[in-house]
Amino acid sequence: MRVLLTDGSSLTAREVVTCLGPLGHHLEVLDPDRLCLARFSRWVRKVHRCPHAGADPLAYINALGEVVGERGIDVVLPTHEQAWLLASAGGLLAPHVRVAVASAAAFDRVQSKVEFARLLDELGLPQPTWRVVESASDLADLAFPYWLKAAFSTAGQGVRQVVDARSRDAALDALSGEHPMMAQQPAGGQYGQVQGLFDRGRLIAAHTSVQRAVGMGGSAAARLGVDHSRPREHIAVLGEALQWHGGLTLDYLHEDSSPRYIECNPRTVEPANAAASGVNIPELQVRVTLGEELPPKPRPEPAGVRTHGTIALLMGGASRGESRRSLLREMRDAIVHRGLYASSVEQLTPLLRDPPSLAPAMFVAARLLLSPRGATSIAEQAVASYSIGPDAVAAVAKAATLRAAAANADAGGISLS
Repeated sequence: MRVLLTDGSSLTAREVVTCLGPLGHHLEVLDPDRLCLARFSRWVRKVHRCPHAGADPLAYINALGEVVGERGIDVVLPTHEQAWLLASAGGLLAPHVRVAVASAAAFDRVQSKVEFARLLDELGLPQPTWRVVESASDLADLAFPYWLKAAFSTAGQGVRQVVDARSRDAALDALSGEHPMMAQQPAGGQYGQVQGLFDRGRLIAAHTSVQRAVGMGGSAAARLGVDHSRPREHIAVLGEALQWHGGLTLDYLHEDSSPRYIECNPRTVEPANAAASGVNIPELQVRVTLGEELPPKPRPEPAGVRTHGTIALLMGGASRGESRRSLLREMRDAIVHRGLYASSVEQLTPLLRDPPSLAPAMFVAARLLLSPRGATSIAEQAVASYSIGPDAVAAVAKAATLRAAAANADAGGISLS
């Protein structure tokens, strides 16, 4: 199939390339950065520069439609928050744009951290104790520590740990805006993630993994596939309630595989561990988009598969203030497959399978050795390429509504001139 990825800067986009490229798909990428991470792959045929989806969402939608038409794209595969934008686009998308996304109403229930917490309560799914925060007074009686979360954010940028009055005030200054925030009690246990793929509410595939090492923003830069049945059951309940279509991912903390959910990503997130475990979610999502025959239920998956992304681990270490000597040790371990890297498969820059991926690996390594603080600017540049906020989505939804109204008026023989 000719597949267009909606961004090329995110780690998810790079892992989708690793999942789909070896299967023979013709991959193209839409991204404002001509030197985006996914560009450096023998499996990516072309990168199309486009407006920033968050800054100029209507121009992004137009560019996507033009690329699909001109390049004969069979499937558009959302790789980050562009899924939210496309769900709201409605009639702005040309009929030849084939993409599997849930309804805008379904996205409204999970894209906001506050709305997602409310939904979990409605469905009786476990989560740490939480409350809505509209002003500093809502935190006056809340004991430290806790987490303060903006309603909308990506890559961990809208989450702050509050341990005392000083950090509380700093978090309020950083996160306050027009949308209510939420405060949530900390939960113990190991960080895990359940990924699901749905066909209009029916769970097609699911995978659970836990974090072996921390990247930037608390992400899982190295993963271990596990057999956690309850998260798979819970994501099926959530997807059916929303009649979800496409990818959906839940983050949780667990003790003895009993989860408490802390985050929802209404899309597929970094699917390479799942693919290495035999559950290739991007490949199945291509089939969902095309309306092909699908498995009647999720297949069982083997546990114990170890994967990692070296550049994500390096950036995570640099962001935590690790020294150049520590970063050099990390690079050495990665090269000789020692420690964390033993019996683990590289998914972001698989040099033997995809030699062009050496370029971003060398760039990141050199940049961090020159200045470990550079991790923040590298991450910020990538996030700026793919992040989308509620204002951008509202602009697209408004344009779609106006387009629909004009079409209805024309169909009824009413002139709007």
